[in-house]
Amino acid sequence: MAEVEIRRFSEDDADAVLSVILTIQRQEFGIDISADAQPDLRVIPDFYQSGKGQFWVAVEDGAIVGTLGLKDIGNNQAALRKMFVAAAVRGGEHGVAARLLDRMFSHARDAGLIEIFLGTTDKFVAAHRFYEKNGFTEIAKSALPRSFPLMAVDSKFYRHKVDSLQQPACLSPSAPPPA
Repeated sequence: MAEVEIRRFSEDDADAVLSVILTIQRQEFGIDISADAQPDLRVIPDFYQSGKGQFWVAVEDGAIVGTLGLKDIGNNQAALRKMFVAAAVRGGEHGVAARLLDRMFSHARDAGLIEIFLGTTDKFVAAHRFYEKNGFTEIAKSALPRSFPLMAVDSKFYRHKVDSLQQPACLSPSAPPPA
């Protein structure tokens, strides 16, 4: 297996990102959603890569195999959206989802974000476990900020408090300062 690179989205990635996401949504999970119902995917730089937001892709052998979008929704809050990993590189043995999430958490801390929210569908049961394992807490839809961008397919919602993220051991209070 080739090494998977996590990098920021560039305009040249647009068609491949759409293909990965639609394949997972429609063919793998049977969700009746089109590209037209997801206009954010046509304007990733404007929608995600502005303010404190960002969009990352996971690339293996030149092919995009994963995505993660972070939408700045104001008040030092963001929405995690479009986190998808192709079936061939999904799971802990590959670590693609964990690496995408780690990149997002690092960015969130550096950008001064305090909370990250996400919405997902009931069908993504493995994703629910993944988010919960990584510090996301399920919340009611009514607990979302008004600025949260709801999707019609969202039925389950989570929040992560960024300030509760663990710092690297080299920065923890009990560790000696780096040399």
